[in-house]
Amino acid sequence: MCGIVGIVGTSPVNQAIYDGLTVLQHRGQDAAGIITIENNTFSLRKANGLVKDVFHTRHMKRLQGNIGIGHVRYPTAGSSSSSEAQPFYVNSPFGIALAHNGNLTNAESLKEQLFSEARRHVNTTSDSEILLNIMAHELSKSDKLKLDPEDIFTAVTEVNNKVSGGYATIAMIIGHGIVAFRDPNGIRPLVFGKRESANGTEYMFASESVALKPDGFEFVRDVAPGEAIYVTESGEFHSLSCADKVAYSPCIFEFVYFARPDSTIDRMSVYAARVNMGTKLGEKIAREWSDKDIDVVIPIPETSCDIALEIARVLDLPYRQGFVKNRYIGRTFIMPGQEMRKKSVRQKLNAIDREFKGKNVLLVDDSIVRGTTSAQIVEMARESGAKNVYFASAAPEIRFPNVYGIDMPSAAELIAHGREVEDINQSISSDGLIFQSLPDLITAVNQENPEITKFETSVFDGQYITGDVDQDYLNRIDKLRNDSAKSTRENAMSSGLEIHNQDENESD
Repeated sequence: MCGIVGIVGTSPVNQAIYDGLTVLQHRGQDAAGIITIENNTFSLRKANGLVKDVFHTRHMKRLQGNIGIGHVRYPTAGSSSSSEAQPFYVNSPFGIALAHNGNLTNAESLKEQLFSEARRHVNTTSDSEILLNIMAHELSKSDKLKLDPEDIFTAVTEVNNKVSGGYATIAMIIGHGIVAFRDPNGIRPLVFGKRESANGTEYMFASESVALKPDGFEFVRDVAPGEAIYVTESGEFHSLSCADKVAYSPCIFEFVYFARPDSTIDRMSVYAARVNMGTKLGEKIAREWSDKDIDVVIPIPETSCDIALEIARVLDLPYRQGFVKNRYIGRTFIMPGQEMRKKSVRQKLNAIDREFKGKNVLLVDDSIVRGTTSAQIVEMARESGAKNVYFASAAPEIRFPNVYGIDMPSAAELIAHGREVEDINQSISSDGLIFQSLPDLITAVNQENPEITKFETSVFDGQYITGDVDQDYLNRIDKLRNDSAKSTRENAMSSGLEIHNQDENESD
């Protein structure tokens, strides 16, 4: 999962992009980058690390210009080296930079096609670089020195015809402006807003609506599936549907885990969706667990807090904050190695003994992925004196890997893959385990916008909506994503066995 930002302004945009990326930091803590245009020249800064650590005063002073894009990243199938950080750029045609959130399911065939048809070399394992080169190749088919909106929309249409997967993209073309587009299924989120200045209207694109607020941009709407929006450097606004067939199928896991609660995606409040999840799960617990003498409901912070509070209301039980979270530890299920994840849980959470001692506690989490975190948290509750530890997941069992931009582990490393609920319960050593049903999860989210009737739910049901994901593909990503493969890549990088690009024109 990644976060992207793009702004066409009437004054320097570096600070506003920085602010937007900071708000989107939850979407990726591996790397960050900003690229701007001034005097028909790109200025780029990108490196591994958090936004606050990547950009210092000297970098911000150099990132001048009234137009720019930014990116925060965590790695999916690729490596976490600095050469994979975004935005990427190519010099021809015109000079194009691109930031992308998502994953292309036909990346390998596209890479071969780029070389055989366009003689374009892709230097990293990032499919974002592939997407950039596909777009550059399509734009190069025009023999004009100045592209018009029709040329740009034609190029995006051809990109959509060739590319498969989930992608929200912001690209910037020197001498022209910014073009933002979203995959025809609308899997990955993308919104835009505007603000008025003394010199005209300014536009901002971002992964989530919450990123628009810090610098006073007013939310306008979501970018529609298959739609491309082109804003010129002078602020002229153009939009067009650039896909023959579109189907609104947003990723439901955005609402379960990734998005901030104060965001709205496809006219659905993330906060309200999570409250609804709590209502549905609370009702299920009341039906199926009437024999369990639960004393208190305790969330595993932070995504599940609103869910747990609603469960406590439905069950008429006390709600307590039994864990204190260290906010300076990254999200555990996207950390690269099992040992690091095990260590980080104890660093991230600390139990308040008095909330557990002698009680039958119901722990609530947004989801269970590997089960590593869940097992340790159950153990922590017991160490703090809990009599019985019950566990509730606001999402159904995650049985299948994600292929559209979320770094789910390989299928074999998913605790629910090939296992029934009681097997999972024994694995995490809880006294009872209950999952939200998939129909209830869908209802909880879509009641905020009944016009959305289908979601991308492949991690729960194994149904991949792009229709091009088979077992061979899943076997290939399994080899890339399992902990052993990640460890090998990390060892290779630490031994200097990879060839990396130099970070812009500067080393720190």
